[in-house]
Amino acid sequence: MRLSKRGEYGLRAMIILAGPSAPNASLPVVQIKEISQREQISAKFLEQILLTLKNAGMLHSKMGVGGGYYLARPASEITLGQIFRVLDGPVAPIKCVSQMAYEPCGCPDEQTCGLRLVMGDVRNAIADILDNTSLADVTKRQSAVRKKLGIKS
Repeated sequence: MRLSKRGEYGLRAMIILAGPSAPNASLPVVQIKEISQREQISAKFLEQILLTLKNAGMLHSKMGVGGGYYLARPASEITLGQIFRVLDGPVAPIKCVSQMAYEPCGCPDEQTCGLRLVMGDVRNAIADILDNTSLADVTKRQSAVRKKLGIKS
């Protein structure tokens, strides 16, 4: 499991799209250019990432003046795990513990392999956090920290 730049940028963009601090908060449509400038991400690269998320059913887009991207479902229904898997693939650190992309490893006894047992625990811990953290949870946490620090959203 490795969070690539593609995964990182996609997660950051989705958090913006879910957040109350999104530009034009009354209108949930955000332009790629706005996210790109705010997060200092290449607009072309971001466009590819958002298109992938759109094709996965997490985003919708609106064409024309005032167009852009917006969440296809409420932020409370989209988890970080769903986004991660769309952009970066399986959460498992090694393929023999993957639930999505299992491949046998080369060890003589996979059932009792110590490394596999520990990496299964790692996968489960990471998946538990990512799969039980929604975009709404992240934006609430972010708002609370900003409020505590006296930063306006």
